[in-house]
Amino acid sequence: MDLTEIETPALVLDRGKLEKNIRTMHDHMARLGVPLRPHGKTAKCFDIIRLALQGQPGGITVSTLKEAEYYFEHGIVDIIYAVGIAPIKLGHIAKLRKRGANISIILDTVEQAKIAAAYGQKLGAVFPALIEIDSDGHRSGVRFGDPLLLEIGRVLHNESGVELNGVLTHAGGSYNSKTIEEIQKIAAQERAAVTTCAQQLRNEGLPCPIVSVGSTPTANFDDDLSGVTEVRAGVYMFYDLVMAGLGVCSIEDIALSVLASVIGYQKKKGWIITDAGWMALSRDRGTANQPRDHGYGVVCNTDGRPLSDFIVGAVNQEHGIIQKRQGGDINFEDYPIGSTVRILPNHACATSAMHDKYYVVNSSTKVVNTWHRINGW
Repeated sequence: MDLTEIETPALVLDRGKLEKNIRTMHDHMARLGVPLRPHGKTAKCFDIIRLALQGQPGGITVSTLKEAEYYFEHGIVDIIYAVGIAPIKLGHIAKLRKRGANISIILDTVEQAKIAAAYGQKLGAVFPALIEIDSDGHRSGVRFGDPLLLEIGRVLHNESGVELNGVLTHAGGSYNSKTIEEIQKIAAQERAAVTTCAQQLRNEGLPCPIVSVGSTPTANFDDDLSGVTEVRAGVYMFYDLVMAGLGVCSIEDIALSVLASVIGYQKKKGWIITDAGWMALSRDRGTANQPRDHGYGVVCNTDGRPLSDFIVGAVNQEHGIIQKRQGGDINFEDYPIGSTVRILPNHACATSAMHDKYYVVNSSTKVVNTWHRINGW
């Protein structure tokens, strides 16, 4: 099958680029002497995660319990559910653990710790937990130096039904960096925050076997992971325009694209209309605040080579509007009705979530495989 034979819109994955991105990250972690715990939220596909796990200990990170179920059914046992735990989900996690899944939860309040302990006691179960650390003010977590860290640690260590497994942070602030130097600074701050918190727990006689950091930008620019036991990252497998805008990768490294068909024109406006709107591309505008705004995606020809200065400038639900970044004339004869283009995404996770499978190619338009993915919660 060739890409030109596929009904559009469709999600295309270049296996050669995928494997190169994975290999590069593995080599970087090996130089730093720290294992990788790949995040399954971007791929949501075992065919991809099994590649990411080659040469690694075998643990993964997930962002939904549907992912946890799916990966566990494919034989992955060591799982961190890296979203602050909601009480309603503890029953589901308990069932998975009873079936043999070694799932850890994360939390950042005494209330969550006590609820998990009570639920574990009620079921005769144990919930291993990591304390989430706020290393950059980005989102959730306990700020290092806050006495709350030790309060939570004591509940998890002293109460039955729960178990203190360590600390975890996500340097999401790195996504807003303007320079590589900023990312490097955030990476150092990320490491310092969790290793300091880990030592504070140990100084009080509390166990802290896992010291976990992770974001694709910081993982790429870490130069010292002393005291860290694992790195979590997921977008690095595919990369996207936001990562390219940060200087984490080049546009040529982006393994993911959306195949779209030309369905019409507005010639006076300089528009080419495709059948890939926000339902296929997502509404993510992650490059809008970067030096180079790519609209809703960079437009490539069918074999994946970027076209000169073409972006998706606007989207409706099922329509995408291709235009030149700076305006100007378009030779519409080069884009006949029914011809196809590929669009590189701003945010790989968001774009992938709109599709149920990958059409796998390898530096050509020939489809060599179809890999299915899961969506939802």
